[in-house]
Amino acid sequence: MKTKLHFTQLLLASLLFSVMISCGSSQTAAQKQEVSEQVKEKVDNLKFTFKANYAYPSTFRSIYLSPYYDVKVSPDSVVAYLPYYGKAYTAPMNPSEGGIKFTSTSFEYNVREGKKKGNWLVDIKVKDKGDDVSLYFDIWDNGTARLNVSDSRRQSISFSGEIDMDK
Repeated sequence: MKTKLHFTQLLLASLLFSVMISCGSSQTAAQKQEVSEQVKEKVDNLKFTFKANYAYPSTFRSIYLSPYYDVKVSPDSVVAYLPYYGKAYTAPMNPSEGGIKFTSTSFEYNVREGKKKGNWLVDIKVKDKGDDVSLYFDIWDNGTARLNVSDSRRQSISFSGEIDMDK
């Protein structure tokens, strides 16, 4: 009898906990619409910051990143501060120049809608870095994004993260 009572109490407690968790994390339709409009505005104006959460090297396992890595895109500049994991074909002369760190004021960009509604593809080709570096963003209306970095000096690497919603 005690076992049934404990089992029932445990089941009731877990059900109550799951209801509390699901209610606290859900967004209303209005909140989702507001986030979608903010993301669309940032992408259309080419004024957004991509915050990287995970790195996906070509030949290694995925790596969780600290919250300090990002790419800031504005109409007049692109500032990248990302780590790099993978095979480099040429090494930098200065060891502090490792990773994907640059500021570019000369670049081409192309913004187009993705195959599904609420998805944008942003292609940025950096011209003033000395080598071919391309950034390919795949951005969703909920603020999540994926970035693929292609560099002629090393293997490509991908990142997942989100678009910063701060004003």
